[in-house]
Amino acid sequence: MNKFLFSLFSICLLSIASFAQTKPVQTVKLNTPTVQCESCKKRIETYLKRYDGIMSINVNVKKKETTVKYITDRINEEEVKTAISNAGYDANDVPANPDSYKKLPSCCKKPEDGGGMQ
Repeated sequence: MNKFLFSLFSICLLSIASFAQTKPVQTVKLNTPTVQCESCKKRIETYLKRYDGIMSINVNVKKKETTVKYITDRINEEEVKTAISNAGYDANDVPANPDSYKKLPSCCKKPEDGGGMQ
């Protein structure tokens, strides 16, 4: 009887473990050349946190890089780049959304557009 209960318990544990598999996670480092200040950093982080599947965001203002860790079955790299673009910033090969860019404060705009850190 004990062997039967132990076998049944083992089968239950194995079946539960197979359902509790970890989700595939990926980290991408994106070039965000238009990030210039802490306000830019905060805007990108706040905007990306809205998306399902984003686990962590690290915006490095000095290196002009944004590192995003995400769950691959919920969001992909192209969607992350598009999200940054929709926040008003360039992300690798995806240019900033013009409407979103216009809404950025002047400190977050490109110097050629009259912006940048003063």
